[in-house]
Amino acid sequence: MADTFKPTQSAPGETVLLISSKNYSSWSLRGYLLLHLSGIAFREEVADPEDPTVRNELLMRTSSIRLPCLLHEGVSVWDTLAIAEFLNELCPKAAMLPEDRLARAVCRSISGEMHSGFSALRSSLPMNLRSRRHNFTVWSSARADIERVTEIFQQCLNTWKGPWLFGARPSIADAMYAPVATRFLTYDVKLDPTSQAWCDHVLAWAPMRAWAAQAQTEPEMIDELEVDMDF
Repeated sequence: MADTFKPTQSAPGETVLLISSKNYSSWSLRGYLLLHLSGIAFREEVADPEDPTVRNELLMRTSSIRLPCLLHEGVSVWDTLAIAEFLNELCPKAAMLPEDRLARAVCRSISGEMHSGFSALRSSLPMNLRSRRHNFTVWSSARADIERVTEIFQQCLNTWKGPWLFGARPSIADAMYAPVATRFLTYDVKLDPTSQAWCDHVLAWAPMRAWAAQAQTEPEMIDELEVDMDF
């Protein structure tokens, strides 16, 4: 962990999720959704948005993302996929991965693809839950990422019949791709009916609605992520 932000130590038996911004941080949102999938009770702690490490992560100026960070019984776990696997081991009855072996393999594969890829989509369409950009121009590099994301949606939903990517229950993959649904909404991205149905379903998910509502009241504003806002 970086020395610049120091999370409060969790009390015995307490689980803490250290996050950055609810409006701007897709990684913090993923950690939050993963904890909701696990069923573990937890509290949030918000890192100082003016901390240089936090700001660099939000602006994608660092190669390592160390927020969110999960604190549980003396263990610190960062990196969203590491958090996902840790929670899956800790709470096997939560069924965070699909029961079917093939579905589990695909779930892990597409979660890893989101974790390491889609850089053009991230940089061109930064997460900003308070913004609405109607008729936003999406350039070709980001368009290619969007096409791959919707290909994943179509393949999963056609195979496992929805409403989640792997059937009747949300999975790690749904948590990993949920921030993309907010980007598509923010930047007015037109989608095929199958992909749009999944996005609508995810945006209506109770923890997503709670997170989005809290993002609206977040006082911090990062100028670099507020370019040409159109509410």
